[in-house]
Amino acid sequence: MATSITAGRLLAAILVIGSLCRTAEAADAPLTLDTGKVSGARDADGRVRIYKGIPYAAPPVGKLRWQPPQRPAPWEGVRECTQFSPVCPQQPYPASSVYAQPPQPQSEDCLYLNVWTSAEKADARLPVMVWIHGGALTRGSGSLGVYDGTNLARRGVVLVTINYRLGPFGYLAHPALSKESQHHSSGNYGVLDQIAALAWVQRNIGAFGGDPSRVTIFGESAGSWSVCALVATPLAKGLFRGAIGQSGGCFEPMQFLSQERNGQAAAEKGGESLARALGVDAADDVLASMRGTSAEEVLAAASKDPGQRTRANVDGWVFPEEILNIYSAGKQNPATVMVGSNADEGTSLAGAGVPASRDALLAAAKRKYGALMDDFLKVYPVESEADVRSAFLNSFRDERFTWEMRTWARLTRAHGGKAYQYFFSRVPPRPDANIYGAYHAAEIPYVFDNLSKLPWKTEAADAALADAMAGAWTQFAKTGDPNGDKLPTWTTYDVQSKPYLEFGDSVRAGFNLLDAQCDFYDKYYASRRAAPQLGAAN
Repeated sequence: MATSITAGRLLAAILVIGSLCRTAEAADAPLTLDTGKVSGARDADGRVRIYKGIPYAAPPVGKLRWQPPQRPAPWEGVRECTQFSPVCPQQPYPASSVYAQPPQPQSEDCLYLNVWTSAEKADARLPVMVWIHGGALTRGSGSLGVYDGTNLARRGVVLVTINYRLGPFGYLAHPALSKESQHHSSGNYGVLDQIAALAWVQRNIGAFGGDPSRVTIFGESAGSWSVCALVATPLAKGLFRGAIGQSGGCFEPMQFLSQERNGQAAAEKGGESLARALGVDAADDVLASMRGTSAEEVLAAASKDPGQRTRANVDGWVFPEEILNIYSAGKQNPATVMVGSNADEGTSLAGAGVPASRDALLAAAKRKYGALMDDFLKVYPVESEADVRSAFLNSFRDERFTWEMRTWARLTRAHGGKAYQYFFSRVPPRPDANIYGAYHAAEIPYVFDNLSKLPWKTEAADAALADAMAGAWTQFAKTGDPNGDKLPTWTTYDVQSKPYLEFGDSVRAGFNLLDAQCDFYDKYYASRRAAPQLGAAN
């Protein structure tokens, strides 16, 4: 009898193993997208399927340079998606930068995305998170090691990272480009790439077990700015339901396509300046001549051209009006938002620009703030030379980041939306932690639960924080609410108590984050809009 039971159990085990093998084989069968079939690979323990370098748009080369993205061409057979695509053309960070990376292959043929999924069946309908990388809209890619989506996918989401056109390829406007456009628009190509990637997600993410009705977009720095802009543009309506912004908002005065506004030249002037820098401004067909230059020539000319500044513009199509006005009128796309910033944003971005003395700081502040100088000194006192660095870096942090994120939360709440605000204050234990503190982008390895990608040894507190942050981010994607059993109660934002959650050496709730400082920048930006020639160049 014992022998019979053992044999029965053995047979049952064989049948189960066979079933598991067939499930794995089915899961690894090629997936069918709207352009063809793709295959991928598994992570080390086989729990996550990974697909790298899937085209979401046609290569923006030749006549498609400085054009809205086009659908990718279909292919025959199975496309093996196990290698990242080249990154979009860009100048490298200086070797001394904390953001410097080893050189990567570059190509204008760069509009690809990457997918990580733990779903074994197409009908799993897992929530989807689409990451938009930072880099000042001039650098970066979706293939950076710290953006590896394996650990987030293990938490029950489908994770997507994307490339989009950068610098002069992504944001250049020119009168001739506007003339050839059916929308009388130019520039904003990087934003259009992001919209094309989100449209691809709607058409195809179901094949990876994702739910196209539960898409959350998230990004950091320029990626967070992009998330903010995608919530604003009517072209992205219906492509996501949640938005997470990490250290980047979009509420400062904008450039306009063909008009001088806000004390700034028209965006098209930048394109004319680049044509001159390329030496083709007098050509019979200036666009053909510009498109006939190499990517290297365009990058080199842009880097030396004082007329270049990579940014989006109010073109009447992608952005019908300034983004602040869109949010202020409640015209943005409906989305629950989670936004925040870091305690020491300026150390890695503006540390080299700290004024040499108290007198130099006061002179620069007077030029910038004018009649608001006394208000500035109340919130950023400079009593002695010892105060110069902190006053400069803290004001940089609050103008560029804290104020932007508070404004985003406030404008969302003002029109009945739900918002959560956070503040990241954990100082990563890198060797030069005393210099950088909780610097710009320091939170990313915690959000992705990728501390193992860091080149320094982390501590138990870092692992606990990464677990809490990755858990909150994925919980938000799943339910629209980041609260879970590993967090103190994270209260939705309101303009009375201004609650936020601080992710630091511990996780704790707080209120009125840098309130007086943000109030000052409310006043400063109001003065800039009333007299836009003041402070516009700062």
